[in-house]
Amino acid sequence: TSLSRACLGSYRASLSMASGSEGQGSPPSTPQRPPNRLGQERSPYLLQHAHNPVDWYPWGQEAFDKARSEDKPIFLSVGYSTCHWCHVMERESFEDEEIGKTLSDNFVCIKVDREERPDVDKVYMTFVQATSGGGGWPMSVWLTPDLRPFIGGTYFPPKDIHMFWQDNREALESSGERVIEALKKGTSIAANPGETPPPAHDVANRCFVQLAHSYEEEYGGFRDAPKFPSPVNLMFLMSFWSVNRSSTEGSEALQMTLHTLRMMALGGIHDHVAQGFHRYSTDSSWHVPHFEKMLYDQAQLAVAYISAYQVSGEQVFADVAQDILLYVSRDLSDKSGGFYSAEDADSLPAAGGSEKREGAFCVWMGSEVRELLPVVVEGATGGATEADIFMHHYGVKEQGNVDMEQDPHGELQGQNVLIVRYSVELTAARFGLSVAKVSELLASARAKMAEVRKSRPAPHLDTKMLASWNGLMLSGFARVGAVLDDKALLERAVQAAGFLKEHLWDAERQIMLRSCYRGDEMEVEQSVSPIAGFLDDYAYVICGLLDLYEATLQPEWLRWGEELQDRQDLLFWDAEGGGYYCSDPTDPTVLLRLKQDQDGAEPSANSVSALNLLRLSHYTGRKDWSQRSQQLLAAFSDRLTRVPIALPEMVRGLMANHYTLKQIVICGQRDAPDTSSLLATVNSLFLPHKVLMLADGETEGYLYQRLPILSSLTCQGGSATAYVCEDFTCALPVTDPQELRRLLLE
Repeated sequence: TSLSRACLGSYRASLSMASGSEGQGSPPSTPQRPPNRLGQERSPYLLQHAHNPVDWYPWGQEAFDKARSEDKPIFLSVGYSTCHWCHVMERESFEDEEIGKTLSDNFVCIKVDREERPDVDKVYMTFVQATSGGGGWPMSVWLTPDLRPFIGGTYFPPKDIHMFWQDNREALESSGERVIEALKKGTSIAANPGETPPPAHDVANRCFVQLAHSYEEEYGGFRDAPKFPSPVNLMFLMSFWSVNRSSTEGSEALQMTLHTLRMMALGGIHDHVAQGFHRYSTDSSWHVPHFEKMLYDQAQLAVAYISAYQVSGEQVFADVAQDILLYVSRDLSDKSGGFYSAEDADSLPAAGGSEKREGAFCVWMGSEVRELLPVVVEGATGGATEADIFMHHYGVKEQGNVDMEQDPHGELQGQNVLIVRYSVELTAARFGLSVAKVSELLASARAKMAEVRKSRPAPHLDTKMLASWNGLMLSGFARVGAVLDDKALLERAVQAAGFLKEHLWDAERQIMLRSCYRGDEMEVEQSVSPIAGFLDDYAYVICGLLDLYEATLQPEWLRWGEELQDRQDLLFWDAEGGGYYCSDPTDPTVLLRLKQDQDGAEPSANSVSALNLLRLSHYTGRKDWSQRSQQLLAAFSDRLTRVPIALPEMVRGLMANHYTLKQIVICGQRDAPDTSSLLATVNSLFLPHKVLMLADGETEGYLYQRLPILSSLTCQGGSATAYVCEDFTCALPVTDPQELRRLLLE
């Protein structure tokens, strides 16, 4: 590790110098080398490395066999296609002939797309974090021929590693072995026999206190900088508010959530011209983002914003949710119904040059804005132009509005990241105009700027389609569509579910597949040996299907959700300790059997499953699933009790188990106006502890077969009727939407 730290330090220094000198004249263009093995792959990240002078292998048996037969260590390099530092490392290292030769001569080199193979990424990232105290991407790890890691981090001079291996092989092998054994023990998550989940009230309160402690009051969000959107925190806080509405803690939780969502929507992390949200903010005011856009962020933020709309009734939150889905529909959608993974942060500058720059696609010079919006606005104070008003409102400065601290490599010098500095009312007052006039002017300016952006070199689009992230996005379209009663959004959700069933469900083997790809002819392609789905591919899709059922009340999606849950249980459940493994526990090439114990940028699939199981048990009458949800929560008992802030989504599952789900049964004809008005009442409210179902009188149908009690719930006086039940003990039936609203808010 001392070697790794020294190497890492020297590399970081060279990296910062190299990155700082980017764009100072471009290298002469060289003809592309013939592709290496990665040219046969479908992952956009692996294809980015297909012309490196490195003898790359994809993760798989061919590479493992070569390492064993030639008795060579493995160099494993892990990244993803929209990762800024992965691009830098490729330029600095993998495109260098000499480094390529050193790597290929001395190691079996394997390249992994972490989004395709999260199982491989998690195992070796766990090793890197344990041995170096940190970790990120690109990740470089050296393994013995039997896949045991012996050194890892970001970057190391390969010649030193080769000599180190030759001189210290025995010691390295045994220390790698010891670390893996220690990690097996250290990462084990299991319930003791007979253990029950921790008390929900105490855990939820502790989670609230821990979040309140890390909350940043001025601009919202958690911690100072960098600042991540963290939708899992916001969803927990809204759920916490829903059961603590009258307490000061409850109102504080709500205030933290709404302030954070407002500030993010005003900030530069929100793309004011082309919609959607960037990955995170490099400062505490949400101003200068890291510019990549990830599908999983759009999905979870759409749900968070529409939930905030349900809670507050403020139109701005619904507008932002729709804005996100507009971006996804336009820029991340495949004609098959699937969703692409991400858009890169880096692109070529509009002014020309062969060096990509972070944010080039999204930023503006003051002079560009002036040129684009020169018209003097009639009646505006001081003869102001459209540009004057726009620049005032969005904080655009002639010299640029990005501080040097936010731009260590000078890529944004003289540029502006748009951030809303004033309310429309204040901007209108400043220029003596009506609010309506200023709103119209700003919208028209943004539309002109969107046209200009279309003519700029576009950033790289990762067109890989992942089951897990598509499942999250399915929830986004279904939830927003249901709340706003927007038929187009609901149709898009149904199309996404159809895509998942057609392209990522292997009906013959009864398994989800991890990924599929956009081919050269824009058709959906599968790789030669498709990757079997991981736990999150099941959990997120099941959650999406349950949300889609509640939005459309089409029981086919419920039926498929039940089927997938059975498969998930069979493939990943730990019958001994409770909870689900992240990947197939029988795969010998994955050294650690991990259970994800953190809700981070994406929620832990165990957290999502805790709620899925509970919801499904209410839809199917299967008590074993509510018991399984309890066993799962018991397995994570220690973590939930000590650091619930690490698992806010799982705390929501714990709360749902404790408060028991309300069953809301609407009896009526599917498309009848009286049925619709009762459904609209349910959908207008934030009710985290409920399942919604339609009893349409078709007693041969799926739901009636699963829940025979539905036959006893009937329409009153020929009108659509709502029953609000707990364990099918129901309150008196209601036919009036206002009465239903009152009942649901009790």
